[in-house]
Amino acid sequence: MFTNRYIFTYASIMVIIVAAVLSTASMVLKPYQESNIRAEKIQGILISANIESTRAEAEPLFDKYIVEELAIDKDGNIKSVFKNGKLVKGDVRPFDLNLKEQLRIEKDASEGKTVGTALFPLYIIEYNGNRMYIVPVRGVGLWGPIWGSVAFKSDFNTVVGAKFDHKSETPGLGAEIATNNFSAEFKDKTIFNKGHQFVSIAVVKGGVANSNINPIHGVDAISGGTITSTAVGDMLENCLKNYVQYIDKNIK
Repeated sequence: MFTNRYIFTYASIMVIIVAAVLSTASMVLKPYQESNIRAEKIQGILISANIESTRAEAEPLFDKYIVEELAIDKDGNIKSVFKNGKLVKGDVRPFDLNLKEQLRIEKDASEGKTVGTALFPLYIIEYNGNRMYIVPVRGVGLWGPIWGSVAFKSDFNTVVGAKFDHKSETPGLGAEIATNNFSAEFKDKTIFNKGHQFVSIAVVKGGVANSNINPIHGVDAISGGTITSTAVGDMLENCLKNYVQYIDKNIK
């Protein structure tokens, strides 16, 4: 019969051993997890420009086709430039910016809070003789975060392609934003009207054909995934509007 002291000591030792094993495993796996997250991020950026890649191919292709990474503020000023494998302006590589944090800073600033200046990443790509601009986007869906990338032609108005993903949207409903069928709807849509006013791209419940939205500025919402679809529309507007001043200053 084991004494209470023996049982307590044994349990304490086992807890310490298990904690040490888990901590070691976490440390060992962390570089692989970070590498996978980085590869997935790069793949999402590339696929929005219709460049397919495996995880192994992603970074070499990114380095090959992304000619510049910019970090801009809402006024359209370029704060950081990463080019030819090195930072040539500013103190942060645009790829390393935490978009969630930058959007929070911008939201706080819009509410009159004293905060720093939000910076927004922009990727300039040259592929098959075409220049494109890729904008990362992030928002909140029904059950958690949603995100993606949108690639534009050299006019920074017409969509070349888009890629969206999510953490925990409902399978068969909101989770459909991650499918090719949904992202394909965005091709050739525009975010400015004929008067060059920013209108974004609406995700329309019941379909664009049954709304008063100009079809060039809208896509059909996912049947049964209304809340997530609306969240995608909000995400696009909230993120893309931060690039309008840059477009006005730099795109002819």
